[in-house]
Amino acid sequence: MQAPIYDPHLNDFFDVIKTFITLSADSKLSMAGILKKASFPKGHHLLEAGSVCRHVYFIEKGLTRTYYTKDGKDVTDWISVEKTFATSIVSFITGLPDIRSIELLEPTVLWTIGHDDLQRLYDESHEIERFGRLLVSYGLVQMQQRFDDLHFATARERYRKLMEQTPSIVQRVPLGMVASYLGITPETLSRIRADYTI
Repeated sequence: MQAPIYDPHLNDFFDVIKTFITLSADSKLSMAGILKKASFPKGHHLLEAGSVCRHVYFIEKGLTRTYYTKDGKDVTDWISVEKTFATSIVSFITGLPDIRSIELLEPTVLWTIGHDDLQRLYDESHEIERFGRLLVSYGLVQMQQRFDDLHFATARERYRKLMEQTPSIVQRVPLGMVASYLGITPETLSRIRADYTI
């Protein structure tokens, strides 16, 4: 069988998919067929609070933050960098509006996967349906780990984990947002950064 032909920029996408499941050539071609490439400027919102999330986004270049507003202040809930996904997983699954927004913190190039297109592929391919289940399970595990970190890890432990997993965030994201993401004050973040060692 001839290998599928698709945009070579999708190699990163399929490399990430491979960490969940090895797709056949036909499944890769089907997935490539529903992916749509888009570029947006810094400050663009992929999702506005009160809206239903109808897409999963794979970030080729740039980064996003997911946030909500509480007592008049923005609270950064999640930060997604290159070669990761951004979405509101609960809204995407349930079709219900989310209180969160997804904002681009840099000019960003991404690939969008539409909800209806993905559901159609689920009906056509057990392999892609399995990938969808694994991706949702991974997202839920990440949510639980984040909950555990915020409730049981110290501020220093949270910062260390961030530096081990995605150190570029500290250089690319305003420190107020980083502090919010870590669930600490900007002053605490400054103190931790001042004496942090690997």
